[in-house]
Amino acid sequence: MPDMSASASLAMTHLVTLAELDEDKVTPGVLGFIVFAVMALAVWALMKSMTRHMGKVDFKEAPDPGTGTPDGEPAKPRQS
Repeated sequence: MPDMSASASLAMTHLVTLAELDEDKVTPGVLGFIVFAVMALAVWALMKSMTRHMGKVDFKEAPDPGTGTPDGEPAKPRQS
């Protein structure tokens, strides 16, 4: 039985060392940069497209609801 305990202890020691990460060696790498660059280009393209589409919108503002009569009808112009 002591062999099983020793081998289990040795296996746990190896698992613990694999789980520890060296903070100086963990980097996003080239793939992380490529993904970030693609996302940045996609956001830039979407913003440019949105600006172009918003420029085409012909927006006319509705009258202020507070300027009408109490029953919701628009105020009639006074005749002089």
